[in-house]
Order: sequence, then C-alpha cells, then structure tokens
Amino acid sequence: MSATLTRRIAAEFLGSALLLAVVIGSGIMGERLAGGNVAIALLGNTIATGAGLVVLIHMFGPISGAHFNPVVTLAVLIGRGIAARDATLYLLAQFAGAVAGAWLAHAMFAEPVLQVSTHMRAGLPQGLSEFVDKGVAGGQKFTGHFGGPRLPSAR
Repeated sequence: MSATLTRRIAAEFLGSALLLAVVIGSGIMGERLAGGNVAIALLGNTIATGAGLVVLIHMFGPISGAHFNPVVTLAVLIGRGIAARDATLYLLAQFAGAVAGAWLAHAMFAEPVLQVSTHMRAGLPQGLSEFVDKGVAGGQKFTGHFGGPRLPSAR
C-alpha cells in the first residue's frame, strides 16, 4: 500500500522534528543531570538518540521511508528510489521539521528558542565524522546492511 505524497511529506516533517527534539532535548537534559561529567552526558544523549531513532524509523518507515535527513534523501534520489519532485518536497519538509524540532526542544527546556552557536565546528575531523555519520550510517538504514531494517518502498 502506497502512502499519498501528502502523508509522506507530513511523515518526513514530523519525523525530522521529533528526531531533532530528541537529540537536542536529550543533550540539554544530559548536561543538566550529569553534574559536569561530559562522558555521562554524552552517553545519555547517545542512548536516547538511538532509541528515539529506532522508534521513529518504525513509526514512519512504512509511510515515507523515514529519511529524516537530506543526505539520505539525496542518496535515495541518486539511486533512483524517489522522484526528483518528491525528493525536493522531502528536503523542504526535513528542513522545516528540523527547525521546528530544535525550537520545540528549546521551548521544552525553557531555553531561548532562537540561539546562535558560539562553538566553532570545522576542519577535516568534523567533515570526516559527518561523512561517516550521514553517509555510512544514514545509508545503512535503507540498504539493510549491518542488520538495519529493510523498509518497504515509499513509492
């Protein structure tokens, strides 16, 4: 059964928003509860993020493919698993969902909704980690490699 385009776009928006709310919210909560222990804060953030992602993939995978990430959508587009028009709408929904999710997490923890980072993240190590995270880990979700779930086509 194929989900309508509207349902698929809504799933990408909501999934992206919830994913960002989980990632940012668990980061804020981890920092607050860890008492200055960065390792504990990171562990809490990682566990919550992983668990949240599994739940979101199972919720929205059958509807949209659970991309939640523009790099994943572009990889699926290159592999001809999604039409260019649909991919463009996925990208817009993911971007809007990510912004909404970040704002939601900030609001939930009484943080200023609009914030500007003062931490510089650049250089080869940052680029490499982003490639591994988005390129390799993101691609696993759809190919079924490394034990990832095989999701039905969203087309």
